[in-house]
Amino acid sequence: MRIGGLERFSMADYDNHLAATVFTQGCNFRCPYCHNPELVDAHRFEPPIPEDEVLDFLASRRGLLEGVCISGGEPTLHDDLPSFCRRLKAMGYRVKLDTNGTNPDMLALLIHERLVDYIAMDYKAPLAKYRAMVRMRVDTEAIRRSVKLLRDTGIDHELRTTWFDLLLEPADVLAIQEEIAGCRRFTLQRCRPDNTLEDLEQLRLHPRTGVEEAVEMMKKEGVSVGVR
Repeated sequence: MRIGGLERFSMADYDNHLAATVFTQGCNFRCPYCHNPELVDAHRFEPPIPEDEVLDFLASRRGLLEGVCISGGEPTLHDDLPSFCRRLKAMGYRVKLDTNGTNPDMLALLIHERLVDYIAMDYKAPLAKYRAMVRMRVDTEAIRRSVKLLRDTGIDHELRTTWFDLLLEPADVLAIQEEIAGCRRFTLQRCRPDNTLEDLEQLRLHPRTGVEEAVEMMKKEGVSVGVR
């Protein structure tokens, strides 16, 4: 894989597990609020970290770390993701995958071979607003298939939406909840306006606006939602 970064220790990326986080380069979305622009915009890429170097480090931390989170970018763009996960599992690691859900075939393979233990899928917006949010053409049927896969296979998972108030409004959260009905866990993430793909200050973004209102609306509808 093209690995653009390695966080050697994290207590936040994989809930309840001490983990390292591996960041892959490349993404098929261009979300303006993305806080990993150096992994999305090819003009900002650093030379990739050799895969064997990352695996050697992880081998040396067996017994100290419990898991590895694979994030990005979008990891499922890499055809060698399964072989990388196999090597992690051979070391005894639990594996968490962060994904945008655009490659359900890859997710199905990983789940079928038990190469991942937890999947966190970013659900960007109600499907009708997806293209406006991600600034690229998107196959919304692939998004639906990924959601169904998470729901039906029983793999531990969560879906999460970053609150981007230039394109989202509280009613959209209810629409999202309907589209992902039956999934285990849904979380709203506050937008982090620093080091983003686009300059959010120029876009006059106020990232805290509306989050609490959206949560209150969900509560009135009897829906539980977490906030990060």
